[in-house]
Amino acid sequence: MMAGQQLSARDRLRPWYLLSPALIVLTVLMVVPIVIMTVYSFYEFVTAGVEKQVFTTANWHEFFTDSFYHLFLWKTVKVAAITAILCALLGYPPAYFIAMTRTRHKWLLLLLLIVPFWISFTIRTFSWIHILGEQGIINVVLMKLGLISEPLRMLYTQGSVIMGMIHFLLPYMILNIYVSLEGIDRNLISAARTLGCTQGQAFREVVLPLSLPGLMAGLLLCFVLAAGSYVTPQVLGSTRDALFGNLIYDTIMTQLNWPLGSTLSLVLLVLLGIVAAIYSRYMGLSRIFKGLSQ
Repeated sequence: MMAGQQLSARDRLRPWYLLSPALIVLTVLMVVPIVIMTVYSFYEFVTAGVEKQVFTTANWHEFFTDSFYHLFLWKTVKVAAITAILCALLGYPPAYFIAMTRTRHKWLLLLLLIVPFWISFTIRTFSWIHILGEQGIINVVLMKLGLISEPLRMLYTQGSVIMGMIHFLLPYMILNIYVSLEGIDRNLISAARTLGCTQGQAFREVVLPLSLPGLMAGLLLCFVLAAGSYVTPQVLGSTRDALFGNLIYDTIMTQLNWPLGSTLSLVLLVLLGIVAAIYSRYMGLSRIFKGLSQ
C-alpha cells in the first residue's frame, strides 16, 4: 500500500519535472525582468543614469497626473486599433481564397505568405522609404505621367506608420483566419446550399460565424504587436507620430531615466495584459498559439 502511495505521489510530480526546464526559462527571462522593472519603478530618479534606491511613488504619480503620457497612450491605442482593423479587412479575402481553393498547389500559396518572414523586419520597414518618399517609386511614376507637379508628402506621417505596420502584421492576420477557415467542415456549407442559401448567405450564416475565433485572434495579435511597436514609428514616422514604445525608448536610452522608463513599460505591459485577458475570457488564447504554429 505504501509503495502504491509512493508511486502515485511520484506520478503526480512527474508533470512538474517535465515542465521544470520551461518554467525555469520563463522565470529567468520573463518573471525576473518584470520584478526588476517593478522595483525600479519605485526608485527615485536623481540625474541621467543615476537613481536613488529609496521607495517613492513619484514616477507613478507623474504618469497618472501628466496628460502628456495619456496622449501618447491614447494615440498608441488608436493607431494599433486602426492597424488591426485594416489588417482584418485586407487579410480576410486572401485567407478565404487560400482556405477554399481546391488547387493542388495550396502549399505554394502558404509558402508565398510566409516568405516575408525570411527578410529582416528592419529591411522591410526601410523599403517603404523608397516607395513613399519624395524620390520614391510612387512619386516618380506620378510625376512622369504628369498627374502631379510636385512630390506628394506620404512619408513621415501617421499613414505611413500604419502602412508599415500593416505590411509587417498582415501575414499574422491571414494565418490566423486561414487556420480558422481550414477547420470548418465543408459539409456545413454544402448543407446550407442544399437548404436554399445562396453562396453569399452561406458565407454570412455559416463561414463567417465559424471563422470569428481566428479573426478575433488575428485582431488581438495585430493590436498587441502594433501597440508595442518601436521600429516602424521610428523609421516611417515623425516626432508627432511616435508611439508609446518610442516614448519608453527615449526615456530610458536618451534621458537615462530608468525608473520612469520602467514605470512606462509596466503601464504598457498592464494595458496589453488587460486586452489579452479580456480576449482570453471570451475567446481563449489557444487560437493564437495554433495560428503561430503553422
